[in-house]
Amino acid sequence: MSRQKQTGFVACVAALALLPLLWPDPYMLSVVASCGIFIVAAISLNLLLGFTGQLSLGHVAFFGIGAYTSALMSLGFDVDLLGAGTPWVVTPKPVWLAFASGIVVAGLFGWLVSRIAFRVRGAYFVIVTISFAQVMRMVALNWVDLTEGPMALNNIPPLTLWLPGKGTLPIATKASIYWLVLAAAVVAYLLVAALVTSRLGRAMIALRENETLARSIGIDVTRFLRIAAVGAAGIAGAAGGLYAHTVRIIDPDVFMFMFTVTMVIMVIIGGKGTLAGPVIGGLIFGLLPELLRGVLAPEVQWIIYGALMILVLIFLPKGIVPAAGVLKRRLAARRPPAAGRIPAAESEAA
Repeated sequence: MSRQKQTGFVACVAALALLPLLWPDPYMLSVVASCGIFIVAAISLNLLLGFTGQLSLGHVAFFGIGAYTSALMSLGFDVDLLGAGTPWVVTPKPVWLAFASGIVVAGLFGWLVSRIAFRVRGAYFVIVTISFAQVMRMVALNWVDLTEGPMALNNIPPLTLWLPGKGTLPIATKASIYWLVLAAAVVAYLLVAALVTSRLGRAMIALRENETLARSIGIDVTRFLRIAAVGAAGIAGAAGGLYAHTVRIIDPDVFMFMFTVTMVIMVIIGGKGTLAGPVIGGLIFGLLPELLRGVLAPEVQWIIYGALMILVLIFLPKGIVPAAGVLKRRLAARRPPAAGRIPAAESEAA
């Protein structure tokens, strides 16, 4: 990032960090934190959809895998695999270790799915990803001995924080949860930014723009797609783990297709293939229903929600962030040059 972008990024993070101090309403902090979790998930989807051009409509599977893995590891479980008569017993693990396990397991599933899904392209790839998410939902619903099925896993322990002199404290208040989600979103943003500006990221963007040309210049397309899939799955797993330890109850609805649709909306409306796109799209379309809740009837809220999406797609087809960039450049071009500075066009002519 340029120095100007770094300054803007730090200023935005600082402003968001002050929100619990300036507006300590528990309900709104909870709403913004929930929105932040899905922004993290949207950032992960953007790595796959925005920077490699692969539309995954089963991305919620990795979100759910991270949630269930983290919850089960922190609670412990006892399950008889394949009716062997010898149960597999896992004692409760420290919460942060369970959270890390959710990220790793989601990443492993991302690698496994990429081995299968990237053999096909287009509509076939979309069908494979949707099918995988539905399979995971059915496993969560029917493997009652492990997941409790529709009865849900509850009493999931919150994430903890160690402070000198105070020991381990649970992150359970609305403000502390908000700061935790903000920290996770910042880390996810920086990880994706570091990846897409590296050699790996440039290769991903090249295959998004023209896969045939990328192959012709020696880019191993399948390898880079798998790297993107594993990274996206791991970040989605982290979002799922945050969801499990903040909501503290999960059921098979965590694999709902609507969650994937929400992530796709955040990415496309904000601007796919841009770092800030999922964040801006997530803040607008994650908070809009709550802002309209006390003002308009539910039916009118969803009409406005849908109409706004249609208008953005019609007038800003590349998304809000790219459109804002174009507007900024046009305004800069119209700005009169500073005294003593020769305009670029005249300088080139001379």
